[in-house]
Amino acid sequence: MGKSKERIAGYLFVLPALIYMLFFVGYPVIDNIRLSLIDVNVMNFSSGDHPFVGLDNYRILQREGILATTLTNTIVYTIGCIIIQFICGLGFAMLFSTPFRMAARLRGLVMISWLLPATITAMIFKYMFSADGIANELLMQVGLITDPIKWLVEPVTAMLVLIVANTWIGIPFNMILITSGLTTIPKDLYESAAIDGANAIKRFFKITLPLLKPTILSLLVLGFIYTFRVFDLVLITTHGGPVDATQMMSTYAYKLSFDEFKYSQGAALSNVMLLVLLVVGFVYMRLVNREEKA
Repeated sequence: MGKSKERIAGYLFVLPALIYMLFFVGYPVIDNIRLSLIDVNVMNFSSGDHPFVGLDNYRILQREGILATTLTNTIVYTIGCIIIQFICGLGFAMLFSTPFRMAARLRGLVMISWLLPATITAMIFKYMFSADGIANELLMQVGLITDPIKWLVEPVTAMLVLIVANTWIGIPFNMILITSGLTTIPKDLYESAAIDGANAIKRFFKITLPLLKPTILSLLVLGFIYTFRVFDLVLITTHGGPVDATQMMSTYAYKLSFDEFKYSQGAALSNVMLLVLLVVGFVYMRLVNREEKA
């Protein structure tokens, strides 16, 4: 009887969160799937005549190359950002974990990029990498280039600017999580390894990285999710250009829905994006469960 009451009390505590998730998360997802299976556009939006087309919206995206282009751009952007963010974040975390006088102040200074809104960061980098921006000015003054580089006009450099901008935002996030992981590693291990003759490099690869594995795994998955669904940074900096060279799945779904008024195709592209993130989340859960069993 007592256990039954505790179980009912537990359900009652969980019920508000469950209702919230079903209403604000579950319903939009289900309705978006429904929208992708019918034909809703600007011509029949208000009439209510929305014929069922099945998977035709997905076939159209695949046939026109939209799906492949945006998926490739998003994956390239995401992987590029994650690699640089992680390496820089790990470096800063290792640096600031060593005791020196200005460590706390410098750590706070690095946090500025994470605290700024993404729209502000996008505008800053857009002006920095314009034809007459500070990036070209500095490169010309040191003699690395003679003519201004059209950063946001060329496909490769435009993608590079986006990766640099998002990396600048994401480094503090990586630094914070890795720093938290470093605090859980006992100092005795490093002292024992040093006594046994292990140098700094061996201690890093034999102690630090293995014990940071759970933190690194969580960091990479969270970084993938946050970066994969990028929107405002791309929309303001390049608007998906030049010629869709930096068009991401989120920005093109927005373009289909609110610029071209192809609501069902926009919903279909959003569902593919959701599917990719669900697969990543599923892989992460499997890896976590395997680590816990080991």
